[in-house]
Amino acid sequence: QVQLVESGGGLVQAGGSLRLSCAASGRTFTGYTMGWFRQAPGKDRQFVAAIGWSIGRTYYADSVKGRFTISRDNAKNTMYLQMNALKPEDTAVYYCATDRDWGTISLSTDGYDYWGQGTQVTVSS
Repeated sequence: QVQLVESGGGLVQAGGSLRLSCAASGRTFTGYTMGWFRQAPGKDRQFVAAIGWSIGRTYYADSVKGRFTISRDNAKNTMYLQMNALKPEDTAVYYCATDRDWGTISLSTDGYDYWGQGTQVTVSS
């Protein structure tokens, strides 16, 4: 059974940093893209960043480009999201997910089938 477990969320002041982790287990993730999404209260879940299996294939939402960095350690089946220069509008529950199809990169929730339980990130002004 596939499991994704996020950690690293918390409360931080604007301008601060957090590093989220997503530990995956239950199957091989070789060749699968992994992504981060977030959902603020009353809003739809939105794409934040994605990283393909191959080194260098990363994608970011415009709202986080230049501030967030996605990475993965394939040997550990773990993905990370380094978040710098955080803003109050980054406040949300952050979810990690795996792409539904091998070898593809999706930038919307429809393209992902397994999800973690989420970790809360709160940025105070």
